[in-house]
Amino acid sequence: MYIIVVGAGDIGTPLIEIATRSGNEVVVIERDPERADEVASEHDCLVVNADATVKETLRDAGAQRADAIIATSDQDATNVMISLLAQELDIPAIVSVVHNPEHMNLFRQIGVNTIENPQRLIADYLFRAVERPSVVDYMRVGDVAEVFEITVAEDAPIAGMTLGEADEAGLLDDETLVVAIERPEADSPITPRGETRIEHEDLLTVYSGIGATPAVTDIFGHYEDHEANESDGFGF
Repeated sequence: MYIIVVGAGDIGTPLIEIATRSGNEVVVIERDPERADEVASEHDCLVVNADATVKETLRDAGAQRADAIIATSDQDATNVMISLLAQELDIPAIVSVVHNPEHMNLFRQIGVNTIENPQRLIADYLFRAVERPSVVDYMRVGDVAEVFEITVAEDAPIAGMTLGEADEAGLLDDETLVVAIERPEADSPITPRGETRIEHEDLLTVYSGIGATPAVTDIFGHYEDHEANESDGFGF
């Protein structure tokens, strides 16, 4: 892919590294001369030291042949302007970082794919690790629902049961669905069926319509989430 990355700051720099390492043709637009020189010396990409809110700069960066542009400026207004110019130049995929959540709807109205400020996402992820220590990884779906990964403990109520048996026992309901199973001895993830038996140490990918609440993680033998929620402080 031919990708234009606008900005070589805390967000743009690792993005440039990932995109170039994956074999993409990358052009970086960076206003700061020192930062532009640093990127040019460290990465296999073309760097344009100019203002990305000027249409001619985007043309110089190869907008006419770009498959995508990613705006990582630390100012939402700048990212909006870049996105609008990219639309005028018919760049197929336009992605932007959004720093203020209140501006998210504006970007969506103009048809831009968005990602919330990564620093905020990291902070939320770290807090979640404290709030739900049993959850290996998770992703929010809407305001409440979550898809998360969790390991089955030896004494878990669901351990040794088939999914059908767990459903009959009332452990799983319409709001809780096991969507994938990773097992240490299996070569690839297992697609669960009603007759699939859940084993100790299975890593499950679970959808929960009410989120990864302690009541849900109890099913998989993790009771530490209750302690995390009842604690008044971290105890450091």
